[in-house]
Amino acid sequence: MSLTKYEFRAQFRCTNESCGKTYPLHQVIYSCESCGELLNVEHDTEILKKVSAADWKSEFETRFRSPQFPNSSGVWGKKEWVLPSIEDKNIVSSGEGATHLYDASRWAKDLGLGGLFVKQCGISHTGSFKDLGMTVLVSQVKQMMADGVPIKAVACASTGDTSAALASYAAKAGIPSIIFLPANKVSTAQLIQPVSNGAMVLALETDFDGCMALVKEVTKEKSIYLANSMNSLRIEGQKTISVEITQQLGWKVPDWVVIPGGNLGNVSALGMGFELMKDLGLIDKLPRILLAQAKNASPLYESYKKGFADFSPVTAQKTLATAIQIGDPVSVKKAIRILKKFDGVVEVATEEELSNAAARGDLYGLYNDPHTGVALAAMLKTLERGEIKKGETVVVVSTANGLKFTEFKLGFHEGKVQGVDERLKNSIRSCKPELGAVMEILLGQLQNS
Repeated sequence: MSLTKYEFRAQFRCTNESCGKTYPLHQVIYSCESCGELLNVEHDTEILKKVSAADWKSEFETRFRSPQFPNSSGVWGKKEWVLPSIEDKNIVSSGEGATHLYDASRWAKDLGLGGLFVKQCGISHTGSFKDLGMTVLVSQVKQMMADGVPIKAVACASTGDTSAALASYAAKAGIPSIIFLPANKVSTAQLIQPVSNGAMVLALETDFDGCMALVKEVTKEKSIYLANSMNSLRIEGQKTISVEITQQLGWKVPDWVVIPGGNLGNVSALGMGFELMKDLGLIDKLPRILLAQAKNASPLYESYKKGFADFSPVTAQKTLATAIQIGDPVSVKKAIRILKKFDGVVEVATEEELSNAAARGDLYGLYNDPHTGVALAAMLKTLERGEIKKGETVVVVSTANGLKFTEFKLGFHEGKVQGVDERLKNSIRSCKPELGAVMEILLGQLQNS
C-alpha cells in the first residue's frame, strides 16, 4: 500500500502532564522551558490510526531487511513512527537495526521456560544498540543544518558505546563530534572507536555522572547539540527494538522483556514502542518489564524497594558492567512511569552474579557482554523466586557486542573475577604435539563430562 497520501506529524512534548508544552523538532531544546522536565517525541496517532493494524504489519514485513535505502535500516523502515518529516537525503544510516532474535531454546528447556530469546542489539555497525538512537539524532541534526539551524558540532558524555555511535554517525555526516569520557573507566575497544572516527575526545578525571553534568553545561551553547539520551530523538530510534521483537515473534508479545539499565533511556524507549503498538491495535497486551541494574550502581532498585515513593541519586561504584555504572540517571522519571504501567520489576546483580550469568549463557552459544550478564542474572533470580513463572516467554535485550569486552571474558576464564562458579571457567590446556598426549587429555575430559 502507499502511505504517501498521509501527512504524518511529530513534535516534542513536555513529559510533565500538568504542563504539556510542545516544541517543534527542529528547535534546539532538551527539556521544557516552562517546567524543566524532559521531553518526549509525540506522534499524531490520529493520523497513524488511519492506517489499519493489518496494513502496518504488512508494510513493516515488506520493508524488513530490504536492500533498498532507507528501508535497509530497521529504524528507517519504520520512519512514519520515528521521524516522519525528515527528507531521505538527510538520513544518516549505517544499516542499523533488523538484528536477529537469538532463540536460546535449549536453555529455555533447561530453565522450564516456554521460550527464551536474546535480542542481539549489539550486532550493529559500532557494536551496540546506541546506533539505533544515534541514526535518528544525527539525521535530524543534518536536516536542521540543511534548514539553516546554526549547529557546529554534536557532543555527548559516555561510558563507551554512546561515544562510538556518535563519532561514527557524525563522521559519516561530516559533522564534528565532541566526546566526554571518564578517564581510565572505558575499555580499550570502546575508547579507540571515537578516536579512530576523528572525534575530539576529552578524558575527564571523574565518573560518567561528572561527564554528564559538564556536557549539559557545554551544550547550553546552542551551536553544540546534545546527543545523550536525555535528548528524546535518541529514544525514537531505540523504541523500534520493541517493534522488531514483536514482529520476529509473529506479532506476539512476550510475557517478559528484560532490559539492563544505566541512564534508563532504553526502558522508556522500549516501553513507548509497546505503547504505540497497542494504541494502534497491532498488539492487545503489554509485556511485563524486568529492569536489571548492577548492584554497584543501582539507584532505581533502591527506589523500587520503596514503591518508587522517592528517588535519590547515588555515587556509582566500580562494576564490570561499565556502560551502566551510572548513579544519577537522567531518564529516571520516564523509566518509573513505564515500569509502573508495565507492572515492572527492578532487580540487581552482583559482580559474581553477572559474570556467572554471562558465562552460563555462553555455554548455550551466546557471547555475552557484562551488561547482558546483568540482565541474564536478574532474569535467573526473578525466575528462581517464582515471579517469572515456568512456561512463560522471556526476551532479554542484549545491548552490546561481546567482542567489545574481551578483557571481561579473559578475566573470567583466567580466574581474575573473585567468587565466581569455578565450574563455568574454561582453561586452555597446554599439550605436546603428540597423539598420545592429546588423547590422554581428550579421554580424561570426555570421561568427566
